[in-house]
Amino acid sequence: MQNTRFSTLLDRLSGRLVTFLRNPWRRTSVLIISLLSGNFMATTISTVAGQRANLDVIVSLLLVFLSEVISWIVYRSDRGRPSEQQRTLLLEAINGFKIGVTYGLFVEAFKLGS
Repeated sequence: MQNTRFSTLLDRLSGRLVTFLRNPWRRTSVLIISLLSGNFMATTISTVAGQRANLDVIVSLLLVFLSEVISWIVYRSDRGRPSEQQRTLLLEAINGFKIGVTYGLFVEAFKLGS
């Protein structure tokens, strides 16, 4: 790729973002935000899917499929990775989002009493 001003700007910004997120407290805050966003998304999904009763099966199949794909992507690379090496922040955030959605759907089910 040609080294233009825009590509240089993007490289510098991405480098600064990576160094900014290497701080453990910032990393933890990103993970907590993704967990809470997943919880909010679960409430939204259950509300929207509950409006039309004919979408319940399709939405549940889609959620189970996406949850399994995310689990496969996140945990498949644990076998080949040395124990001291961490997962990337993106994988951790996606996994936190998935955990938040799962937890939120359980909470919604308990609220509805079903």
